[in-house]
Amino acid sequence: MKKACIVVPSYQQKNVIFDKDNEQNRDNIFNKYIELRKELRKYNFDLSTNDINSIEDSELIFYFDMPNRLPDNDKVKNSYLVLRESEIIRSDNYIKDKHKYFSKIFTWHDELVDDIKYFKLNFSHLFPKNINKNLSKKEKLCTLIAGNKKVSHPLELYSKRVEAIRWFEKNHPNDFDLYGIGWDKYRFSGPIFIRAFNRIPYFPELFAKITGQSYRSYKGTVDNKKETMEKYRFSICYENAKDIPGYITEKIFDSFFAGCVPVYWGANNILDYVPKECFIDFRDFTSYEELYKFIKNMSNEEYMRYLENIEKYLNSEKSFQFQGKGFAQKISSVLFEEKLK
Repeated sequence: MKKACIVVPSYQQKNVIFDKDNEQNRDNIFNKYIELRKELRKYNFDLSTNDINSIEDSELIFYFDMPNRLPDNDKVKNSYLVLRESEIIRSDNYIKDKHKYFSKIFTWHDELVDDIKYFKLNFSHLFPKNINKNLSKKEKLCTLIAGNKKVSHPLELYSKRVEAIRWFEKNHPNDFDLYGIGWDKYRFSGPIFIRAFNRIPYFPELFAKITGQSYRSYKGTVDNKKETMEKYRFSICYENAKDIPGYITEKIFDSFFAGCVPVYWGANNILDYVPKECFIDFRDFTSYEELYKFIKNMSNEEYMRYLENIEKYLNSEKSFQFQGKGFAQKISSVLFEEKLK
């Protein structure tokens, strides 16, 4: 078989990313790699991590986000870049001068797609066959599961998550729980000497308590997002950034898979991809009080319609582009299109 490789960090080498039972495969994040490996086998390619199939020996070389070392000139025609992170996290992903080092680029960003150099490729997931619609399992009204991060960018939504958390803590603390990494600590930001405080043992936690910046709704981290979210009727589901066309990550799908109706804010063209009947659009509300009344007073019958619409969408052709198989088939169709003509 011909060789292909995915360039990965050292902790994902030895083909770890193709092992569905590996402990790193939390929430099935390796599904896209597993499906891509299966798909490429149809074209007589063995896909492995770059420590097994080297860059030098591979005819297809995949990079996920911009690498620190760009491909050599003689490997440009064999190199393919998959852009995952948005510009607010990885600004280097969008330095156009670096894009010339790749034969083709796959991206979720609708404004970049031209089907010549840039090809549409969504975030992908392992879809369940059905979702949990047992309302008796719903223990509480609303949750938010995300890491506590900060970034300075006009489109960021990290600060808007904090606004939502603080509103619920102040107004309806018994209806809301917070989960994720870092909410029990204060995150120092700014110059390097200020950020150094983040590395002092116990200091970020102590500083948060002393200054009254801890989160009383915080319930800790989660081992399995689906099992946790199944206990709630709604989830605050904000992307890391707003108003970037096509930027639809795992967040809304994590909520779907758990049978938890998402309150979504993110891609400005979300309705091009997900039916309005499947989620609550935060942009439709003028305040958190208005949103709260809407979700608090929703009948079981109306809530069940949301869940039924979600399940219908997950089993529809329209959602296939967000599945691991859809991810793999899109890449193969682009790579081998000319050969199949």
